[in-house]
Amino acid sequence: MDLFEYQARDVFEKHDVPVLAGIVATTGDEAYAAAEKLIADGSKVVVVKAQVKTGGRGKAGGVKLARSADEAREHANTILGMDIKGHTVHRVMIAAGADIAQEFYFSVLLDRANRSYLAMASVEGGMEIEQLAVERPEALAKVEVDPRVGIDEAKAAEIVTAAGFDGAIKGQVAEVLQKLWRVYDAEDATLVEVNPLVLTGGGDIVALDGKVSIDENASFRHPDHEALEDKDAADPLEAKAKENDLNYVKLDGEVGVIGNGAGLVMSTLDVVAYAGENHGGVKPANFLDIGGGASAAVMAAGLDVILGDPQVRSVFVNVFGGITACDEVANGIVSALEILGDQATKPLVVRLDGNNVAEGRRILEAAGHPLVTLSETMDGGADKAAELAAQA
Repeated sequence: MDLFEYQARDVFEKHDVPVLAGIVATTGDEAYAAAEKLIADGSKVVVVKAQVKTGGRGKAGGVKLARSADEAREHANTILGMDIKGHTVHRVMIAAGADIAQEFYFSVLLDRANRSYLAMASVEGGMEIEQLAVERPEALAKVEVDPRVGIDEAKAAEIVTAAGFDGAIKGQVAEVLQKLWRVYDAEDATLVEVNPLVLTGGGDIVALDGKVSIDENASFRHPDHEALEDKDAADPLEAKAKENDLNYVKLDGEVGVIGNGAGLVMSTLDVVAYAGENHGGVKPANFLDIGGGASAAVMAAGLDVILGDPQVRSVFVNVFGGITACDEVANGIVSALEILGDQATKPLVVRLDGNNVAEGRRILEAAGHPLVTLSETMDGGADKAAELAAQA
């Protein structure tokens, strides 16, 4: 889950990372009140910043400097509703202005390739870090971080030295990096990025803009993270799947896919995509894993989610019975179709194999639902599902 900038700012503050004051506003009048408060508290200027989960806000006109509350309201009214790279701005953050003497860059992220964490730092922040990494890779220090140790005092000193920070501020920067590591570790993040990390005219090190991505697999350890979700922007099908503890990812295709086990589902996506080439280029519409011990109720919930997708024209249920017995899956399909009633209008191709397969097939044959087609093989089922999607 990616956080908005204002949420990242709040998380930083929670872990004692130095940040500037910021107030969220959803209307021009709220922006006026926020700016009035910050100016009264001593800020000479404020910054009106679009809150969207994408970069390039400044270039798109989503970041504006205001020297008065009236000007802040004017900028907010312009920015709210703006489209930035496909993201509509529904809120802005009114942030206290900073006296910037120098801009830096820092991030710590999950390095999947090397099965460790990676810290990146540069004394040249405030620009597109991807561009810097390509054009002048020597300006971006990359330091491996042992997950068992993290960024302690020694590792922070190694990072600031590798990045070339001036000796006069090395200690200050290193201290902030350790606090940013605490954000990463304590919040179960996969990314903590600050661009820019600034040195102010008063000699302070401040995180001026932050990006944080949180691992949702660790949500059971963080009940407070639920409040950080942007539920208004969430895909309703993904939200429904999450409520039912289903592993679901929406894709841009026409054949709904249900399987048990991530490996089987991934293989099914490939087989469906391959079969779809022979039927007008239809593609998988989703990834949905009902898990290794799914009950009839879970199967019904998964089918309900997929049939609710208007892009889906057919569904391929591909289950190899192990912990999940095929008769349980069959009962789930029958139950789901009974619950959905007339709302179920899309054909289902079902391939069952493994534990209790004979009973599973018998249950489906006995039900005799006109939308259900049984398939003996995975390849045959994928081809039939693709064919039905193309015909629809």
